[in-house]
Amino acid sequence: MSGSLVSAYDRLLVDLDGTVYAGAAAIPGAAEALTDLPVTYVTNNASRAPSDVARHLRDLGFSAPDCAVVTSAQAGAGLLASLVPAGTPVLVVGAPALRAEVETRGLSVVDRAEDARAVIQGHSPETGWAQLSEAALAIRAGAVWVATNTDATLPTERGFLVGNGSMVGAVRNATDREPQVAGKPFTPIFVDAMRAAGATTALVVGDRLDTDIEGGNAFGADTYLVLTGVNDVQDLVRAPDRHQPTFVAETLAGLRLPAEASLPGQRPGWTATVAGDDLIVTAAPGADPAEAVYVAVAAARELPEQSRAGLRLSIR
Repeated sequence: MSGSLVSAYDRLLVDLDGTVYAGAAAIPGAAEALTDLPVTYVTNNASRAPSDVARHLRDLGFSAPDCAVVTSAQAGAGLLASLVPAGTPVLVVGAPALRAEVETRGLSVVDRAEDARAVIQGHSPETGWAQLSEAALAIRAGAVWVATNTDATLPTERGFLVGNGSMVGAVRNATDREPQVAGKPFTPIFVDAMRAAGATTALVVGDRLDTDIEGGNAFGADTYLVLTGVNDVQDLVRAPDRHQPTFVAETLAGLRLPAEASLPGQRPGWTATVAGDDLIVTAAPGADPAEAVYVAVAAARELPEQSRAGLRLSIR
């Protein structure tokens, strides 16, 4: 699409939960916005195989061959395989999809802490105290520990549920250890996705500042925040530099507009003032309400990071 924001990139690395769907429901307009674009779907959710994720996307109207999905289960198993020898016994805390990825990489899956030399942990709705305790025992005994991701919450159509990061936090508290992490905001998952696509110039697209945006920035890519999921404008004006996106838009539809339409900055008819901890964005008569976000973000970015943390945004 010549002249559009996406024309500068040969691959869009697009998040799933909160970006293209929420639970079983597609976010309105998302499928149409991504039609015919060079998309790889990159998800921190390790509970389903790439083929299952792709099938779900197709059922919702997205164009998504199996090869267009990269999950944190794949990235986590790949990271673990780079850290331990082939055949290493691994305790898998997670879904069958994660177990299959571990076995595909020539590692041996075990169920008891005493047999494990490594632990990999990913999201599964079936994970409970017994599995977390086995992981803690193995890790305290010296097992290598990899987490597929550390998202604290999981967006669904009902709201935010407990994510893998919260369960990783339980094991961290029980062991005083830190895992190596494959998913966003760490770079292994982006490296895997770009290698699989044979691409060189990425735009990372997502709804979370602390995973999608921080991760894309760390990867050296441009980043695009949509306001359909976890983080909103109030979060964005308070965010530190590492969480600041290159572009921001209400929805994925902005990908098809010129780049300047999604860049934070001044907009006709809007002014921004800072009084203490209050960031006040004010419209003149006839100003486009959709443009308040760009003015607010630009004004916040002029402040030192420590001054942003307590900002209260008011749009008038």
